[in-house]
Amino acid sequence: MRFLILNTDYPEFLSSLYAQHPGLEQQPYERQMRVRTESLFGVADFYSSNLRKLGHEAWDIHANNEFMQKAWAREHGIPVEAPTPMLQRWLAVLRHARRAAARTPLRYLKPLLRPVLRAFDGQQAWFYGTLTAQIEHYRPDVLLNESMVGIGSVLLKEMKSYVRLLVGQHAATTLPDSEDWSVYDLVISSFPPTIDWFRRKGVRAALHRLGFEPRVLSYLQNGGKKIDVSFVGSFYSVHASRMALLESLCSRCPMMIWGPDPHRVGHDSLIRKCYAGQAWGRDMYQILYDSKITVNHHGDIAPYANNMRLYEATGVGTLLVTDHKDNLGDLFALNREVISYRTPEECGDAIGYYLEHDEERRAIAQAGQKRTLSEHTYYQRMQELVQIVSKYL
Repeated sequence: MRFLILNTDYPEFLSSLYAQHPGLEQQPYERQMRVRTESLFGVADFYSSNLRKLGHEAWDIHANNEFMQKAWAREHGIPVEAPTPMLQRWLAVLRHARRAAARTPLRYLKPLLRPVLRAFDGQQAWFYGTLTAQIEHYRPDVLLNESMVGIGSVLLKEMKSYVRLLVGQHAATTLPDSEDWSVYDLVISSFPPTIDWFRRKGVRAALHRLGFEPRVLSYLQNGGKKIDVSFVGSFYSVHASRMALLESLCSRCPMMIWGPDPHRVGHDSLIRKCYAGQAWGRDMYQILYDSKITVNHHGDIAPYANNMRLYEATGVGTLLVTDHKDNLGDLFALNREVISYRTPEECGDAIGYYLEHDEERRAIAQAGQKRTLSEHTYYQRMQELVQIVSKYL
């Protein structure tokens, strides 16, 4: 099968990536793609590389990376500066959706969406001009859209004649009812309520969990466990309970916190005193690897253990202390492979105990890593994905 995988990146990550590689924006598309892949940010090439191991063809598209996308367009002789009639129609729909989002539960996603929305301005026709040309060029059997909010259904409906199966992927955040989700032949999600939501709308949906890429381990440098307790994550409005947890932990634990600029956090917050900066991709994995303990918290989205940190932290062999969810025991053995907590007090107590009991901490961390490397790798996830989509082709 031929897979084309669409995604978008945080603009803060893109700024950091190109700042670390001066002149990269002038390089050929393949060189930029290689640097983006080696950053290990998000799912990098974890889907495509493992699909290729399974004998399929697969390509990644980072749709809002202007430098990379314009390089692809130049190299394929695609003029993308002037809006096409289809793009003009989509821009009108998008402007309406942007106004509607402010009045719906989607409003808390605006900090994430703003940079993607900005890319759709009429002066930046490269976004959809290049994306449509790529879909026409690759003509995949499976078009997997991992950015269902950032890459809308209007464009995908226009492109359906170039693909055999249109698949969306979305995790846990609320989606707008106003979007025409019926354009998708199938939606996959690691979050059971999302699956139920789509099925109620008459859209076929299937469970597909997140995972870990063992290749990450080859990028890490062993300098010892020099960080006692780490947290890497975001501070959006959907994370109010997360911020309350971190405030509590910062008052009693040797915490170090990484994430986007915590401008939503009060100036007198203890979180600011523990804040160590941003960490993307490879830097994030190195921080997790260097930590004795890392804390995970799912924010205000209940009730399932679902986020990537579950697998990233255990995958690099660090003790994961994570908020309790009813399905957590389906993924890991509680208190043998990961430690769970129900309250900030329980979390702080667990951190204090395992900082003082190194052998127990290392044993649980090693068991968690063994579980992830044996059951939660992206190679296994891609085997599952192929089985899922094969039912609908």
